[in-house]
Order: sequence, then C-alpha cells, then structure tokens
Amino acid sequence: MPPTRTVPTPGTGVPPEAVTPLMRGIAVVRRLTDAGGALSLSDLERATGLARSTVDRVTGTLARMGYLRLDGRDVSLAPGLMALGNAYLAALRLPELLGRHAEALADELDESVSLAVSDGDGIRFIRQATRRRTMSLSFRIGDLLPAERTAPGALFAAGWSSAQWKRWAAHRAADPEGLGFPSLPPRDRPENEPRGRAVAGFEERVAQARERGWAVDDQLIEPGLIALAAPVHDPEGRVACAVSVVSHTSRHSAASLPDALLPRLRTAVEAMERALLRDSPAPAPSGPAGLAAWTGASKQQLGRGFVESLARGLTVLTAFGEGRGTLTLTAVAEATGLARATARRALITLEHLGYVASDAGTFRLTPQVLALGFPPLSRTTLSQIAAPHLAALAQRVHDSTSLAVLAGDDVQYTARVATGRIMSVNITIGTRFPAYATSMGRVLLAGLPPAERAARLARTELRPLTPRTLTGRPELAALLDRVHRDGYALVDEELEEGLRSIAVPVRDRGGAVVAALNVAMHSSRRSVGECVTGLLPELRATAAGIEADLHVAGRFTRIPAV
Repeated sequence: MPPTRTVPTPGTGVPPEAVTPLMRGIAVVRRLTDAGGALSLSDLERATGLARSTVDRVTGTLARMGYLRLDGRDVSLAPGLMALGNAYLAALRLPELLGRHAEALADELDESVSLAVSDGDGIRFIRQATRRRTMSLSFRIGDLLPAERTAPGALFAAGWSSAQWKRWAAHRAADPEGLGFPSLPPRDRPENEPRGRAVAGFEERVAQARERGWAVDDQLIEPGLIALAAPVHDPEGRVACAVSVVSHTSRHSAASLPDALLPRLRTAVEAMERALLRDSPAPAPSGPAGLAAWTGASKQQLGRGFVESLARGLTVLTAFGEGRGTLTLTAVAEATGLARATARRALITLEHLGYVASDAGTFRLTPQVLALGFPPLSRTTLSQIAAPHLAALAQRVHDSTSLAVLAGDDVQYTARVATGRIMSVNITIGTRFPAYATSMGRVLLAGLPPAERAARLARTELRPLTPRTLTGRPELAALLDRVHRDGYALVDEELEEGLRSIAVPVRDRGGAVVAALNVAMHSSRRSVGECVTGLLPELRATAAGIEADLHVAGRFTRIPAV
C-alpha cells in the first residue's frame, strides 16, 4: 500500500499540545481512503502500525459517529464521513457558485470538465462534470494529482514563490515514484510512464502558462489523455481555481485542443468570474454545537470503547461551512460547544496535519480535508447507500426488503436483501414489474408532479395481473392521491396471488422521491393491519436512515441509482 503523504508520523515534530488519538483516527481514515474505502481490521492494523486494541477503539468510535461501517472483521468508509469534505466545500463556495457553469460548458463541448484548486505542490479536484464514453478518464472529487502532470498545476505554479519551488523539488526527489499520489493511474510499462518528461519540462510549461494565461496537459497523466485549463480569478485578482476540459487524442491533439476549445473555455471563465464578483455570502448559520454534547453522552454510554478526544477533534472540522469560511478560536468553540482549550488543541493538531491553516488569529480548512474519504465515497451509488439499511431491516422484520426506482412505466429493483425462508419472494436485482400494480411503483408514481403522474396513467396499459389488480384509471388516480397524502402504499395480491407488500418513499435533499423501499411477504405471514401497524414504522425509520446518508453524500456529488 502506498504511503500516505502529508500525514506526519507521530513523534516527529509533533506539537506538545497535539491530540494523539485525533492523529491516530485521521491516519486510519487516510489508510482506508488510499485503499479504496475498505480494509480488514488486520490489514488496517498493519497499514497504520497501531496496536489492534487501538484500531478497535478508533474504528468503533468512527463507526459510532457514522463515519465508518463495521462488518465482522472488515471496515469500510460510510457516507456520513463526507460531512467533513462537505464542510470544506461549503466553506469554499466555489462548487456551488461555479458548478452550473462547469456543467453548461461540459454540455456545450461534450467533454468532461473539472474544477481544481491548489493543494501544496499538487492540485485537488473539487467539482466534476463528466461525460460517459467508452474511452474516458475522470478523476473523483478530492483526488490529488502532482502539479507537474496536470494543466491546472502549471497555472498554479506560475504564482509559486522560490520557497514553494524548493519544496516541490524536495518532494519529488523524496518520492520519485509518485507513491504519495495514489489516485494516479498505474503504470503499464516503463516506456509508457511520462513522469520523467513531466518533471523535466515543468518549469518551461509553467513559463508558457504564465505568458499565455492557459495550459495544456499533453498525455502527462496517461497516454491518450489531454486537457486544456484556464485560471478563474476572484474579485481580488487571485487565482481561485482552475477549470479544465479533458479530452482524448482520438478527438483532439494537444495542438488542436486550444484552437478548438479555448474561445468557449474563456467565455465560461468570464461567466464564472462574474459569478464570484456577484457573490454575497449568507450570514453564518449556527454551528453543530450539539455534537460536543453527543460525544460526551457517547463516552458515558460506551466507556473506554469510545475515544472522545478523537470525536471532538473531528467535530472541529464540521464547525466550518457555508458562511463560516474563516473562524476564530472563540467562534470554533462556540460553534462546537467545546471548551476553548479543547478546541485549541484540536486546531493545533489539525493544523500540524495540514487540514487547517491559520492567519492572524483566524482558521480555515484546507483542500486536504477532502482526503478524508471523499474520493472513494464520491462515487457511491444509492444502491450502495441503501444496502446496509436494507440488511438491518430484513434482520429485524425477518422478511425480504428491496429498493427500486422508476424505469419508464416499470419499477426496477436496484438493491435487495432476501430472507432464508423456505417460502420467500424470489426477485433479483434488475427485475422489472409494472409500476401501477406494485407498492413501490405506486409510491414512485405518487411522488411525481400531478401533471406527469396523470400523463403516465393515461399512456399506461392497465392489465389485470391477478383478479385483484386495480385497472380503473379514475380509481387508480384516486389511490395515488391517497398514497401521496399518506406516505405509503400497500398492495395486496395485485401483482401476484399470495404476495403482499408495503412500501414508503426515499427522498433526496430537495424532497423529490428518488426511490421506494418495501417489505414483501406471502399473505399468510401478516395481515394487512399488521403490515401497517408493525412494518410501516420500521420502513419509515429505515427510509429516514437511507435519506440521512443520501443527503450527506449528495450535497456536492450526484448519486446514481446503481
């Protein structure tokens, strides 16, 4: 496993006020991140060099916070961890202000577009507007790349001081293989490795970028991949970020790319800079002060198994956010509910590790916060988010549970946990059923805008699948109105004789119904009344858990259904 760059080894230049459990917890998260999001406890013990008892306490604490998930001997990153990266992105505001312009540019050019910020001697992605092709390469939000192998890197390096150039040279000499950048594509053969060319010609490319005001990456990351980048300046004239258009040599060459795309790229940059000029941040909302009290209560409940200093240290990161880009020590303490001394030690530790920067008594988050799980979690799907919640629900109710989305006039199963009963509902992922005759389909139809719902009903062929299938359009329309009002649907032997199911909606951050969750069983298992009184509360609680993860994960990323 490659070493984690920028995480100092405890004991080497560590401030005396540093919180060691916080450093250990962050090291665990970084190792999991660099490993793609999951490791066994034994592998995590070897990767971090921590004692097994320490690993158990750290992972147990992070699981309690909703940041990790424990499954037997395996540990994986959980969507709740994205709250840390969300805090940085919300404080930065660039994804929110410039994201729609990046999407519009990607639509116009039919190419992938990225926004990146400078992170030390590398660049880190903060927004992606990707296009799906057979030959495409898109990095994840939070991925870190070396400056010399990217077009944005040349733009940022154009403003480096002599000290920054010396640090860059020292880092490259100490890490000639680039192991500190685990998101780089692996090398196929030595002759295809462009790293030597990238380092040798970097200063020349930086000088060209300074003169031209734009830069090109000519297959420095991977053969066939080319990119064109331009800087976006803030109202004070500083480079706030870089926007890059990524293409392939089958579509453009490095020489033709500027001729074909630069005018439209510059138009998009001008629109982005106007958006920054008009920006008027909202007043700072209240911080997550309740978390400090929660960590204390968790310590009371779990005892030594809960590392309170780790939980409180990570809580400091969530003090930042929209309207809270920079905070004083006092403001951090007030936002978290922590004592000033506790907040101060956490900030000292986080600054030592590179996740916080300070200037004249104020603190801000750095792009490195995105290294705490954001890259692998930014590719999370709704099915992956729902899977552990479905498993827990199936274990509680002892019946099969499923998640489905609308697919035309059908529902399509995207996640499922089946029980081991002799007589059980046998459905596989990808199965489709007519939406009008299923509980999940009716929940999804009821969640549509009224006009769209009516249009779907008008065009759908309503066939009787069993003697009990409702096929009258007026009756079905009235039933969907009731499902919308009640927040659930129950279907009794309308899809198949003997099959009874009850479903509830799953909503995104904007309140739109994006999926449905159900429990299905043979009609002999429970009566209709027992489904409503016994299963409906369990379904609603499970949907709330899925939505909580979905709302965190979907704040700055798009969550596909599968």
